[in-house]
Amino acid sequence: MNLRILASLLIFGLTACVQLPTHEGGGKNEKSSETQEKAQSEIVEEAEIADADSDSDYAIDESKLPRQELTAAILFDFLLGETALQRGNLDVAVSRYLKLAQTTRDPRIARRASEIALHARHPFAAERAADMWVEYDPDSLDARQTLAAMLVNLGRLDAAFPHLEKLIAAEPENTASAFMQLNQMLSRNPNKGEIFRLIQKLAAAYPKLPEAHFAVSQAAWFSGEYEIAEAEMNSALSLRPEWELAAAQLGRILQRRSGVQAIDFYRAYLDKYPDSIEVRIAYGKLLIEQGEKDYAGEQLRLLFEKNQKDAEVMVAIGLMATELYDFDLTEKSLKRALELEYPDASAIHFHLARVYEETQQTDLAMASYRQVKRGGRFLPAQIRYADLLAQRGQLEDARQLIQQLPAANDQQKAHLVLAEAQILRRAGSYQEVFEVLDQGLENLPDYPELLYDRALAADRIGRFEVLEKDLRRLIELRPDNPHAYNALGYSYAERGLRLSEALKLIKKAVELSPDDPYIMDSLGWVYYRMGNLTEGLNYLNRAFAISQDSEIAAHLGEVLWVQGAQEDAENIWRSALERDPDNEILLETIRRLKE
Repeated sequence: MNLRILASLLIFGLTACVQLPTHEGGGKNEKSSETQEKAQSEIVEEAEIADADSDSDYAIDESKLPRQELTAAILFDFLLGETALQRGNLDVAVSRYLKLAQTTRDPRIARRASEIALHARHPFAAERAADMWVEYDPDSLDARQTLAAMLVNLGRLDAAFPHLEKLIAAEPENTASAFMQLNQMLSRNPNKGEIFRLIQKLAAAYPKLPEAHFAVSQAAWFSGEYEIAEAEMNSALSLRPEWELAAAQLGRILQRRSGVQAIDFYRAYLDKYPDSIEVRIAYGKLLIEQGEKDYAGEQLRLLFEKNQKDAEVMVAIGLMATELYDFDLTEKSLKRALELEYPDASAIHFHLARVYEETQQTDLAMASYRQVKRGGRFLPAQIRYADLLAQRGQLEDARQLIQQLPAANDQQKAHLVLAEAQILRRAGSYQEVFEVLDQGLENLPDYPELLYDRALAADRIGRFEVLEKDLRRLIELRPDNPHAYNALGYSYAERGLRLSEALKLIKKAVELSPDDPYIMDSLGWVYYRMGNLTEGLNYLNRAFAISQDSEIAAHLGEVLWVQGAQEDAENIWRSALERDPDNEILLETIRRLKE
């Protein structure tokens, strides 16, 4: 049994067959007219066409089918249902096929009814039809899969249990894989406790199956039953000691209690099974997280030496080596993955380009970005390439490249506008930044990210009326955007305007994003502007404790200076200048206060 089918049943297309059983013999409702014969012929022909197009064959013993006459009422409901379906009137089609299934007790029609109901996005009708399908053909695994999927998606896990139980038992050769898919199949249900209890019940019949214990462990972990998760994964490993996946998972479970304990477990396991790739990768990741970088590096080098023909392992090594700042190993492993024809070559080139940027190898970075040919990284790679062009003084070439890049949707269009604006901003061309964003908003009116960026650009060229208008519009469009409130409030505070309103706006931003150091900085700044130095210093200190940003340092230093703590202000400024010697706000603050 392939449980992946269950997870996708709610979205499959309408591809069933419908064939009313042929009635032999006479009866008071039998029609002999040419019209009746033609209609019946069309029904059978249509059913055969549908059957030919069906995604899967549905075979049933003809002797088990009900002996149902093709009455005028049945024919009417069938034709009405099919006509409604062809015209897109799905509600009528669903109701007529449900009636047909109930009237005929034919499992093929119940199946058709369930598929039409699914196609119409009527889950309760689909469940009713699938229930009839199981009733009329209790031996059909397709019927039970459909009904189980309906019940799972409706959150009725207890009702789904007997059907899942029979599905798992029906194909013993696939029982292990079924248990490995269960948690993923059930993941859409938010009640993790119910999922755990369901999987626990299903696994009870398979005490010697490692995959059953693995599934219970996963479900227990997701539901917060950590001791059970550990015990069940231990059971899985005791049944199959060499199972790498279970060992890697057990280490992650142990890590919740103690990183040291997890490290000890991985080390002992690798002493016994030194060729376990999954566990060594998990061990390396854990060592990195625990700050044991030298030992982590040893594990990566071992992996690199012993897995030269495995592209997936090479990629894993490259990504972990980047976290260790071992860029030589990153480069070697990722290049090896390319040699092994790793399928997502664009992802490899993108990561290599980022590493080359980090190591100041601009030519190699640009060459790698140009190798990103497709996928979700294509636009980011081309934008980074354009940015590097601009940094080399080729500003117009960079802009032309961005302007020629294809955009599949409004989001990508806006992203390209923002990228061009950012390149101009770095070049100090603030008027052109404003013009690019202004043009972007003509093409994408009221696009939130463009409104915000144009407001900031307007601030730089003295167009305060545009800043105010754009930010107020953004607040209308996105009343839950903390940065819009913060930017408008800060702009008022910086100019000494509407300080009470500025305080209200920034408090709203804090309410929406209480831990943002830049919003906290704004709150401290507006208090300072209002003359409340104590509250100002309080919030500025809190902001600086989270982020030593140069602008926060400038504000904190100014309040300290005004309060008479000039030595403390000097120390903060000196430290900030070491990190960011060209910051305009910081330099202007120091110059103004020392004059």
